[in-house]
Amino acid sequence: MSQERSIINVARDCPGRLVPVGDPVTIPAGSFVTIVQSLGGNYTVVHQGNMVRVDGVDADALGQKKLELNFTDPGDGRIDEDQVWQALETVYDPEIPVNLRSLGLIYHLDIDQGSGRVDIQMTLTAPGCGMGPVLVGDVEQRVKQVPNVKSAHVELVFDPPWSREMMSEEAQLETGMFF
Repeated sequence: MSQERSIINVARDCPGRLVPVGDPVTIPAGSFVTIVQSLGGNYTVVHQGNMVRVDGVDADALGQKKLELNFTDPGDGRIDEDQVWQALETVYDPEIPVNLRSLGLIYHLDIDQGSGRVDIQMTLTAPGCGMGPVLVGDVEQRVKQVPNVKSAHVELVFDPPWSREMMSEEAQLETGMFF
């Protein structure tokens, strides 16, 4: 996780999502932005007074190393569930440097092979978390990079409420919450 701020001249039109609402925006080429956070391959920048989340696949527009998820297509037109889980492990909570799967935020995953749709039920560490729409967008974007996924849909659920016991032991150790 990097908290060092850097001012960048955007190299090309760059898609992003407004924080915390998740609405899509485009940062025009030649704009100046300030990188305020990089975590899990994503970047949070300030552009014209607004915070914008830029996915790692567009990091090259910010002069950063582009995140590339490389999955082997199974060749049978089917979605590989393990690859979906691997994609989910690349999405990090914006405040806790741990991926959403290890945090225990992913409650359910359903793959409809016929339509190429992946449905995910997930929660947030707190029901009022303002980053919910951004995290939903992160999850949908990353899952869509898995071969044969035509659409991804995330439903935020809050039952059962999240608790630290849902975290993997590794995540609990990393965050100091193992006791």
